[in-house]
Order: sequence, then C-alpha cells, then structure tokens
Amino acid sequence: DANHPGVVISPLVGVVYHAPEPGADEFVKVGDSVSKGDTLFIVEAMKTMNPIRAPHSGQISRILVENGAPVEYGEVLLVLE
Repeated sequence: DANHPGVVISPLVGVVYHAPEPGADEFVKVGDSVSKGDTLFIVEAMKTMNPIRAPHSGQISRILVENGAPVEYGEVLLVLE
C-alpha cells in the first residue's frame, strides 16, 4: 500500500480519530468521494487536534487505521483512488 500513488500518510505521531467527537458520524467511509481539502481524519498530538485533509479529489478505496489507534509519522492512513 505504501507505494500506491493515492496513499495518505500521517504527517505526525499521535492518535487517529475517524470522527470529530465521540458518537458523531465518521468523516469518511470506504466508497465515499472526497474533494481536495476535505477532512479525512483528526490526529491528536500533544493535546492538539490536527485535521488530515485530502491531498486531491477521489474515492476512498481503503482505510488502514482503526479509530483511536496510535499512528507513527509516515504511516499509511488510507488509499484514495
């Protein structure tokens, strides 16, 4: 997956969240179409919520991280076709 041209990687170390708050709808699901700049996830790092935005328009083909999971810098979060 890391070599796919549509990967979105984590720009920082933290905890990834799929929704803006507990109980809210997820930002994206597999099969969703997104536009460049749409929020895909939030990564919490040092108590700061950092939005991860779509680098280009496309369709979500795979989400590779679980909600609430720790992520590393450079880790693949999802694939955008």
